[in-house]
Amino acid sequence: MQMIKVGLDYHVAPLEIREKITFSEDEIATASKLLQDTYQILEHVIISTCNRTEIFAVVSSAAKGKSSIQHFFTEWFQLAEGEYASYFQDVKDNDAIEHLFKLTSGLSSMVLGETQILGQVRDSFLKAQHTGTTGKMLNELFKRAITFAKRAHKETAFGEHAVSISYVAVEQVKKMFHTLENISVLIIGAGEMGELALKNILAVGVKDVTIANRTFSRAQALATEHNARAVPIEKLSHTLQQADVLISCTGSSGWIIGQDFLTPIQKKRNENPLSIIDIAVPRDVETSVNQLPGVTLYDVDDLQSVVDENMDARETAARQISKNIAEEIDSYNEWLRMLVAVPIIRALQEKSVSIQESTHQSIFRKIPDLTEREMKVLEKHTSSIIHQLLQQPIEVVKNMGKQEQSEEQLGLVKHIFGLTTNDEKMKL
Repeated sequence: MQMIKVGLDYHVAPLEIREKITFSEDEIATASKLLQDTYQILEHVIISTCNRTEIFAVVSSAAKGKSSIQHFFTEWFQLAEGEYASYFQDVKDNDAIEHLFKLTSGLSSMVLGETQILGQVRDSFLKAQHTGTTGKMLNELFKRAITFAKRAHKETAFGEHAVSISYVAVEQVKKMFHTLENISVLIIGAGEMGELALKNILAVGVKDVTIANRTFSRAQALATEHNARAVPIEKLSHTLQQADVLISCTGSSGWIIGQDFLTPIQKKRNENPLSIIDIAVPRDVETSVNQLPGVTLYDVDDLQSVVDENMDARETAARQISKNIAEEIDSYNEWLRMLVAVPIIRALQEKSVSIQESTHQSIFRKIPDLTEREMKVLEKHTSSIIHQLLQQPIEVVKNMGKQEQSEEQLGLVKHIFGLTTNDEKMKL
């Protein structure tokens, strides 16, 4: 079996491509079941965020697995054969494992060291577990990657002044105004991104913040929790007339705000400056609004130019984390190799117990007058003999499992002891 990763991210695909190749939260479960059942994928996790859509999978063959996933993308997103093929990247085995550790730790993020991706990877993994598309290999890998990232954030400079796309959006707002106390900010979207934007905008001193959301009760709950205001999405037009800044981060599949919608609003505002920061993927705001007098639009890719003042510290931490990832890869590969050894050790133990039990039964039939104490002594000593006899073979099998190219040696052990593992029994 092999580990592969197939997908695209902001390094190679511009926003207009990424927003076409993305799964909504409502689609993930259906897409996962289709991929697992139809394309002969053994295990997989789909990660779809504003900056990437990637599939980590366990497959019997890397080449066939890559082809299957590419075909799945083509069918799901109704692409022409080969369309966007140049944007997709694939890696396998150690490179795929390394990619996941870097991704989860924030080393592969648009803003180095951002912590939001850790939660996104964790949520993607939990959804995959719930859907039933993970197994022993990905369960272990993702748990290790998530634990490693948490430790890295806690023990290095990545844990200081944590950043995210929402954080960078607020940094952009700070650049646009000399003082933030008197500006009015409207946030559309009350999900994770919206909540982060709200927390960050309040943290820098903005007092007038309004939240609009398709589900008003969600906006109301968030506003109450953070001492902001909430409005129904139906009052968006009126609320925009009063805003200096709009931050949009919904999960909509199409435009929330287009040029036709914003033109009359901007006229009522007397074309006063309106800064729009669209951090949604797919985008919420039609790009042509940038042509309206007084309107300035920033999207996710525009925010890439924002440089964090603590970047030097993060880069130092990143180098240390990268070194630690190499150790994690070795550790995971050792665990993988031990997967082959464990069934053999279990089969060896089960066979010895079976021989011991049949021997006891034979002795008790031939010597029926044994006392209870004599029977216990006999059981104790035969158990000791078996334990001592197996101690060395089990240690050898464990060491074999830690080595590369161990399957041939372990196969010889099975042959010598006449072992059949539980997996093999199930196939019979």
